[in-house]
Amino acid sequence: MSIRPRRSALYMPGANARALEKARGLDADVLIFDLEDAVAPERKAEARALVMQALATGGYGPREIVLRVNEPGSRWFEEDVAAAVAARPDAVLLPKVEAPGTIIACAKALAGAPETRLWAMIETPRAILDVARISACARDPESRLDCLVLGVNDLAKETRARFVPGRTPMLAWLSNALLAARADGLDILDGVFNGIGDAKGFAEECAQGRDLGFDGKTLVHPSQIETANRIFAPDEAEVAQARAIIAAFARPDNAKAGVVALDGRMVERLHARIAERVVALADAIAARR
Repeated sequence: MSIRPRRSALYMPGANARALEKARGLDADVLIFDLEDAVAPERKAEARALVMQALATGGYGPREIVLRVNEPGSRWFEEDVAAAVAARPDAVLLPKVEAPGTIIACAKALAGAPETRLWAMIETPRAILDVARISACARDPESRLDCLVLGVNDLAKETRARFVPGRTPMLAWLSNALLAARADGLDILDGVFNGIGDAKGFAEECAQGRDLGFDGKTLVHPSQIETANRIFAPDEAEVAQARAIIAAFARPDNAKAGVVALDGRMVERLHARIAERVVALADAIAARR
């Protein structure tokens, strides 16, 4: 089982050359070079040039590099996509995706960068209502769709929902998007937590996202990386239990067993498949250190 850890995905403002340089030493699994929300309209061209220079220079090691372009249909979109074709990041993050056609059109525009994948921002009411149709694009390999990303700030703005501890107003959106992603074999990242000074609140929201099933969290500040990496990774006890489950089903006398007794509880083969993913994730995290 091959897994790429996406516990922490840090947005990097494309117009901030110092931040782009500092990112080379950060322990985030994913760096999202942002040409959209983090960049003022008058600095879009400058940001694009800075990001292109940073990606050409390289030095980001095992981190997954994602370029967030401006909204399809905006006056910057075509030049952003042309830059992506030239730079060939690991993925392009499309904002404001509301229909499958947006994914297909962008995939075709990236023909010159065959290895670059597509990520889709789910950040409008229409996107939430149609998220199953959007995620279904992944059934066509030519769509390149690889991951969904929740944009909770935009969703809150559009719905007038409030940010409250526990995110009760948002749980329906989060769960709906997660179910769609899993139905089509996609990874999915939780939205950002704006309170960079609220370490406790951030840790609680990471734990909630992990328990809901998200693969990781998008971040707005480097100070959030360590917490996200820790919470979205299996701990030592979880990995040890997973290895014990795998070993139990690997014994010759359990070769045809659907259920085995282990440490005082009954374990099914579906638990073995869950355990295999836990171990694969732990091994992938260890390999990138």
